[in-house]
Amino acid sequence: MQHQSIAEEIIQVARLMFDRRLTDIAGGNISARAGDKIYITPRYAGSRQHWQLAPADILCASIDGDELLQHPRCSRESRMHLAIYRHYPDVGAVIHAHPFHVLPFCVAGRAIEPVLEGTQKFGVTPVAPFAPAHSEALAQHVVEKLHGREAIIRKQAAAVLLAKHGIVVAGLDLLAAVDALERIDWNAWCILSQSLLPAAPLTYSTTPS
Repeated sequence: MQHQSIAEEIIQVARLMFDRRLTDIAGGNISARAGDKIYITPRYAGSRQHWQLAPADILCASIDGDELLQHPRCSRESRMHLAIYRHYPDVGAVIHAHPFHVLPFCVAGRAIEPVLEGTQKFGVTPVAPFAPAHSEALAQHVVEKLHGREAIIRKQAAAVLLAKHGIVVAGLDLLAAVDALERIDWNAWCILSQSLLPAAPLTYSTTPS
């Protein structure tokens, strides 16, 4: 019964993310912790299933062991999810995604400053050095970038940008993580859209010519 309820929540969040352009067909992965177990979306959830998942698709394995990494449907960033759970006991869910407005920052290797009031609590979202998606190096880079941000995680979530790739959010639970993901994505859009604004406020005459 626990697998069913956790899987259904992951599926709901996955569809929400895809619908709201918080991730894409290319990929991403979503996981939740339950005791010493990890529940995580499978490989090709985006490219082959377009995030239309069923409970039977959600993988479950021990956090302490590496059996998840041997599963034929293991998603590439599973190693990163496991590393986060092992190092940060307050993390209850991890989302890796390719949000539409965040990706330009990943390409530029530029941190996202919190310009909206609703993102102030997350602080600056830093960029982890580039490493291949499946690698131990990427997992370690993310763990290091989350270090010292435990209080932010306990409040809601902390995020890290992956150079040339996407974002990872470590949250108290799935709802906290996806909420943080969307806030950071809209914050990124606000930064990007500044170039579209006029240099100074426009003034309009109210006197008929």
